[in-house]
Amino acid sequence: MTDAPRPAPAWPDFGEPALVPLEPPIVMMVDDEPLMTELIQTHLEDAGYANFVACNEPLEAMKLMQRRRPGLVLLDLMMPELDGFAILAAMRADEALRYTPVIVLTAAADARTKLRALELGATEFLAKPVDPSELVLRVRNTLAFKLYQDRLATIDPVTGLSNRHTFSQYLEGVLVRAGARKAMVGLLHIDCDFKQAREALGPSAADAIARCIARRLNAALGHLAESAVGPAALDHSGVARLGEQEFAVLLRPLEHADGAASVAKDLLQRLAEPIDVDGHQIVIGPAVGIALYPTDGQQVGTLQKSADLATAKARRQGKGSLAFFSAELDARSMERLTLTQQLRRGLERGEFRLHYQPKLDLRSGAVTGAEALIRWQHPERGLLYPGTFIGLAEESGLIVELGDWVVAEACAQSARWRQAGLGDIRIAVNVSKLQFDGGHVLAVLREQVARHGLQPGQLVVEITESLLVSDADAALDLLAQIQALGVQLSIDDFGTGYSSLSYLKRFPVDELKIDRSFIVDIPARPEDLAIVRTVVALGHSLDMTVVAEGVEQPGQLAALRDAGCDHYQGFLFSPAVPPDEFADLARATAARIAAGS
Repeated sequence: MTDAPRPAPAWPDFGEPALVPLEPPIVMMVDDEPLMTELIQTHLEDAGYANFVACNEPLEAMKLMQRRRPGLVLLDLMMPELDGFAILAAMRADEALRYTPVIVLTAAADARTKLRALELGATEFLAKPVDPSELVLRVRNTLAFKLYQDRLATIDPVTGLSNRHTFSQYLEGVLVRAGARKAMVGLLHIDCDFKQAREALGPSAADAIARCIARRLNAALGHLAESAVGPAALDHSGVARLGEQEFAVLLRPLEHADGAASVAKDLLQRLAEPIDVDGHQIVIGPAVGIALYPTDGQQVGTLQKSADLATAKARRQGKGSLAFFSAELDARSMERLTLTQQLRRGLERGEFRLHYQPKLDLRSGAVTGAEALIRWQHPERGLLYPGTFIGLAEESGLIVELGDWVVAEACAQSARWRQAGLGDIRIAVNVSKLQFDGGHVLAVLREQVARHGLQPGQLVVEITESLLVSDADAALDLLAQIQALGVQLSIDDFGTGYSSLSYLKRFPVDELKIDRSFIVDIPARPEDLAIVRTVVALGHSLDMTVVAEGVEQPGQLAALRDAGCDHYQGFLFSPAVPPDEFADLARATAARIAAGS
């Protein structure tokens, strides 16, 4: 045997199947003469076929094949105890080995021997003594043909996606693992209607449409996986073509059913875009059915049937629709989908409002600032609070546009109050992670501060601790640029996130807000009061103002005053109110303080 580098065998490129990884095929040789198997192994390894298994015990051949599952068997016919004819017959009777190619090695040249071997299912013949060049050539051709057959059996030849049979096998394995981990799995069944295009333009046009759908599905899942939206383990292994116009996507693992609906909506949006086929703009009108493991089926067949029925339900609702198999989930999903669409229209129609919760000086009782809190004046459902729609805005990406509007409106309101003689009220706005990432918020702040002539300190940006630790260096640079605009920075809900003291001292923060969870039980709980005192002392030592939120009881206010807290907000003084009510409160408080002095 040689130690020289062996060339890789030349494999034909039939395209990568979605669910079947390419591995070097095993070549097994069954021959009772060890010298013969060693010689053949040397010839094949020199040609690059390194995955070789020798069997010199004919009686053990079947057990070894069943365990190793070779891609090709080289079989000697004349062996004691058990000849090659018996082994060949046993292979063709075995379900797993029935279609494994067999090259028979024989010194017999008579037609009767060859005919008998062919009748038993032999693929090729090699005469002994074996010529090395002929050996390599026959092995290469046989394996190439076997690979081609395997591909035809496992993939859809038009799109390169897994076919129904392969996908079902893959799904079976996924469900077994999900059951062991008590995990949720989502199955999306996608029906794309391009029958009319096939009838008008022919089968080649239909194939082009199917290939485009496959590309869009793979691209969409790749984008979702990279952006960490939806299921964490999204990959291309769960995409298949089930029929002429039917596709499937497997989502695993799922934290909740809404994740499946979110992915389905994204796929519907992408698939709804026209497909250009020879200058014709084809609209396929997709519909998506969603079934969830284990609630909608614990076996492959049951789950697939549930997804199919859900697709039929979606199709009845019209093109571009999705539906869950579960009626309860379907109703909730449709409600969320409707609300998301209304959210987009609400932004266009100016249906959003800012209410302002006063911030007060703990010593003087004067109104010194406000936190801007968004409300949606829904035309049918009335005034909606953020808990109803912020999650939807984040899922749909509308949170950026919504956040930009909040910044612009808060800056405009600050200017209006100043013109009305209310003074320089410090307005705090909350910033989402999507606004913060990539520095988008900086350009918006720069534009609005300049447009409305805000003075330094009039605008405060509230950020959460988690924003600071995701990319500390980038966050540090961005916060410094925000401060350079004269905008102050506040850490919201301090104590509930992830930041350490080392992070806190690095960032240019002006204000700490103590989370309501530490306020609600003071002064009754000494532990919470100790935390409040510690945060106040920490903030002051770093030259920061400290604000307590969620103050609802006089006892809480007294405890905060004793702890040296600077400002507070909460229902004890006022909830968030419209701008005019806020102005009235601020004026009344200022008049009361002036009268008392």
